[in-house]
Amino acid sequence: MANKRVFVAFAASDEKWKNLFTGQAKNAKVPYEFIDMSVKEPYDEQWKTKCRTRIKGCDGAIVLVTKNLKKADGAIWEIKCAKEEKIPLIGVYLDGTGLSDTPDELDGIKKVEWTWDNIKAFIESL
Repeated sequence: MANKRVFVAFAASDEKWKNLFTGQAKNAKVPYEFIDMSVKEPYDEQWKTKCRTRIKGCDGAIVLVTKNLKKADGAIWEIKCAKEEKIPLIGVYLDGTGLSDTPDELDGIKKVEWTWDNIKAFIESL
């Protein structure tokens, strides 16, 4: 299987979760690459242009769903962008989160618990 590029959207305040998520993938030597656009100013047009380019260059996108996601303007924009660009998306529940923590932007998008079998199944479907 060729390396897949997967965008990871997450709340900036949840960078520890993103690091854990991508770090475990590196340790497992999985055949895919995770891409993100850590952001401080989500409304900066230059950031949006660069982020859209990165998202368009990916095979899929994973959204890390935490209790902070609904308030994360940058991550919400990334979700909308991925949908506009027709990039396959999946939500991944972390840290005991569930449907009540999921932003409206993920309505109609599959959400799963964080297991490597779930992540692998999504990536292999791309």
